[in-house]
Amino acid sequence: MRGASLTRRVRFTATHRYWRPEWDDARNRATFGACAAPEPHGHDYACDVTVGGEIPAKTGMVIDLAVLDRVLNEEIVAPLHGRSLNDAVAEFAAGARIPTCEELARLIATRVGNALVAARTGALVLSVRVAEDDSLSASWTER
Repeated sequence: MRGASLTRRVRFTATHRYWRPEWDDARNRATFGACAAPEPHGHDYACDVTVGGEIPAKTGMVIDLAVLDRVLNEEIVAPLHGRSLNDAVAEFAAGARIPTCEELARLIATRVGNALVAARTGALVLSVRVAEDDSLSASWTER
């Protein structure tokens, strides 16, 4: 794709637990380590969403920032902040996907991408980076 990109960062706090209900305690602990503990643990997430598209001559913007901010709030911050990812996100319920940074980045890319299409912005999600802290992050890139 030819055009420009724009990245906006949002932050939210959430908890999660890695656990497969069909596995016993030993296998869960061997696979997920401390993340399999019965009590969920929390992170202060930083999420960078990069969108791209053509630059319209009349506005000079890939996307209206007010629209992007609304979408990011509706699709990321409002449903996730202060929540357990395992409880707040159907895709992360028991027996479904594990709420890793990688899976969270993929989920956010899908949700934000669908919202941008529905809002007819003309912008596309190019990548999403989710950081649990300064030492661990994962990225999802549309290919």
